[in-house]
Amino acid sequence: MFSLTIRDHMMIAHSFNGELFGPAQGLHGATYVVDVTFERDALDQDDLIVDIGLASEVLSGVISEFNMKNLDDIEEFNGRNTTTEFMAAIVFDRMAAAIRQGKLGETGKGLCGMKVTLGESHIAWASYHGKL
Repeated sequence: MFSLTIRDHMMIAHSFNGELFGPAQGLHGATYVVDVTFERDALDQDDLIVDIGLASEVLSGVISEFNMKNLDDIEEFNGRNTTTEFMAAIVFDRMAAAIRQGKLGETGKGLCGMKVTLGESHIAWASYHGKL
């Protein structure tokens, strides 16, 4: 299995519902380091997993929906806690949809899996991993 990881970041604001979250119930910010790892069983005809430049453009487009935004204001997330885990799955779903739409070109067609990791600090991160 081959894998390739690209990285970007996004800055968000949000708050959480529930006593479990203590002071994070109030509005606060986070800067997520966003890593997306693409997987394929064999390299393509150009010996690539995926075009890094194209993948970086697609990821930038996906996270631009959330960057510099208050996630509490996004209707789709109404009633949800936009935890690091939750947002890793959201980015995964958006990237998977872009791949299905052909936004990664020919190299994207051979991908079999992907992992999205959001690092919220140097000591905590969460990932969502799935098949494509």
